[in-house]
Amino acid sequence: MDKRVEKIIQMMREDVRGELSLAEFAQSVNLSVWRLSHIFKSDVGMPPIRYLRLLRMERAKDLLESSFLSVKEIAFQVGLNDESHFVRDFKSTYGFSPALYRSHFKNNSATDEQNGNNGNTNSNGSGDQPGKLRQQLIQIAKHTALPSLHVFICLYSTL
Repeated sequence: MDKRVEKIIQMMREDVRGELSLAEFAQSVNLSVWRLSHIFKSDVGMPPIRYLRLLRMERAKDLLESSFLSVKEIAFQVGLNDESHFVRDFKSTYGFSPALYRSHFKNNSATDEQNGNNGNTNSNGSGDQPGKLRQQLIQIAKHTALPSLHVFICLYSTL
């Protein structure tokens, strides 16, 4: 991967709120916006703005799982000031609205704790928890565009 693209990805991860524009990213690696977009897309497989949006959705998913922030507050945390656009983007990425995703996540976590699983099942997949959680994770993975997250979800679903 081009070092300039790696630098831009690192900058995006550090500033998921997107306070830097594409022009500022391009300037930081001494490229034109067009050239940066071209190199980025050839290395990553998608334009930089789409990649940033996926990073935002990944961060939002983490916040839904780990915080008690409202959906509106999470939208603001990831750099989206319009809650309806955030909900639409989240749903198109993961297949669930943010509220529904949080509800499923909390219910499954509570079920795992009640069963004493803490999310662990046998390696053959026949733990106390029926395949419901596994199927939900696979569904989410199918709607996930970031390869690293997809791999993590698939690996987790097979544990």
